[in-house]
Amino acid sequence: MSDAWVLVIAVGAGTIALKSAGPLLLGGREVPARARGVLALLGPAVLAALIVTQAFAGDREIVVDARAAGLGAAAVALLLRAPLLVVLVVAAAVAAGVRAVGI
Repeated sequence: MSDAWVLVIAVGAGTIALKSAGPLLLGGREVPARARGVLALLGPAVLAALIVTQAFAGDREIVVDARAAGLGAAAVALLLRAPLLVVLVVAAAVAAGVRAVGI
C-alpha cells in the first residue's frame, strides 16, 4: 500500500472519530445557546475561508487573476438577488472571458 493511501485512510479514520465524538461526548445533553451560535456560524466561516483561499492563493503570494474576477461577478449577482444557478453561470462566464482576453 502506498504512502498516499495510508494517509487517505488515516484522514478518513480521523474524520470519523471527530464526527462521532460530539454525539458520544454530549450523550443527549442540550448544547448551550452560546455554543449553538458559534456552531451555526462555523460552516459559513469555513466556506468563506476556502473560497478566498482558492480565489487568491498563489505560490506563497496573493494572486489576482480570472478567479478573482469571477468571484467579484458572483458577489454582484448575489447582491442583485440572482438565483444560485445564475450566479454560478455568471461567475464562470466572467472568469472564462477574462482568461480568453488574457488579462
